[in-house]
Amino acid sequence: MKLKSLMSRRVGLSLLGILLIAALAFVVMRSGPLAPTRVTVIEVTEGRLTPALFGIGTVEARRSYLIGPTTAGRVRKVAVDVGDAVKAGQLLAEMDPVDLDERLAALDASIARAGSAAAAVEAQRKDALAKRELAAINARRYVDLGEKNFISAGVVEGKLQEQTSADAAVSGADANLNAARQDLKRLAAERAGLLQQRDNVRLLAPSDGVVVSRDAEAGSTVVAGQAVLRLIEPASLWVKVRFDQGRSAGLAPGLQAQIVLRSNPGKPIAGKVSRVESISDSVTEERVAQVAFDSLPAGVSVGELAEVTLALPPPPSALLVPNASIRRRVDPSGMQAREQAAVWLLDGDSLRLAPVRLGQSGLDGRVQVLDGLKAGDRIVVYSEKELAEGGRIKVVDRLTARTP
Repeated sequence: MKLKSLMSRRVGLSLLGILLIAALAFVVMRSGPLAPTRVTVIEVTEGRLTPALFGIGTVEARRSYLIGPTTAGRVRKVAVDVGDAVKAGQLLAEMDPVDLDERLAALDASIARAGSAAAAVEAQRKDALAKRELAAINARRYVDLGEKNFISAGVVEGKLQEQTSADAAVSGADANLNAARQDLKRLAAERAGLLQQRDNVRLLAPSDGVVVSRDAEAGSTVVAGQAVLRLIEPASLWVKVRFDQGRSAGLAPGLQAQIVLRSNPGKPIAGKVSRVESISDSVTEERVAQVAFDSLPAGVSVGELAEVTLALPPPPSALLVPNASIRRRVDPSGMQAREQAAVWLLDGDSLRLAPVRLGQSGLDGRVQVLDGLKAGDRIVVYSEKELAEGGRIKVVDRLTARTP
């Protein structure tokens, strides 16, 4: 009896141990490290993508003006302040002319002296012309007398020399007169330049606009070309936007845009691509474009951030997959390692990482697959942890936290 009871107890304990081991194995295989990875799967379909291009930029002025003097000087007064609206030709600031008035007075005196000198040279020229005419008459008369042997050849030669000297005197007077006139022109040009400088001390608005910067105050000394004020034309505001180079295929002037200002995020504003810059940013790998407003909104400010979405031309029909299904792997086939797009493909009961070639992306979260898949393929979209080829998976409708 005791032996039979002992055997029964051993059998019961063995069965209990087997049940415990089976239960533990079940738990480990179901929720432990050996449990299959839960994934969500989608079937690849063909369709047409509505592509869009998204970028962030800042509001800038297409036409802005730096207002400053053409010569160094001291600011006498600034007549406007930041935010003031101004009209074309309005006085914005005025420079101290310093010694311009004294220089003009000295130049006027020099012009007067040069005019008197030119008049004197003119009188000398007239005298030389009269002497040359008289010498020519005498020379002709003495030549006639010499031909008739009434006077000697030496006397005739003397009169001809007097005519030559008179001609030289006229030429000298002409040269002096030209020099005097050139001197007058030079002084007149200097005077015109000083008058222009005097006009330039008044800094005027080149067009209607708004003052956005006041960079110098009365009493400040500025050099030639240094800005005292900055003026912009509010009607010329646009958004300078940066787009990812890899997604910028199709970016061109004329594309319709939706602009969302940070100050008014709930109200998109219609716009259009006005210009695409030909030089891209090689550091950030971005292309730059200017997007103009169809109608300038009220309250927009220079420097404000804006989100811009462009509607690109629709591409041909292609296979579409969610962006979330795309994985990145290092492609070892090239001379240099580079990233390549791939997806986890369910090939029967096995799982493998299939490389794909992508096309355009849409803002709805889908991307074109140009090569590597076919319609009807089943791919993994989300997984609860990293996958490996040949790993065990469990397809679920959605991922939720595991219950212990």
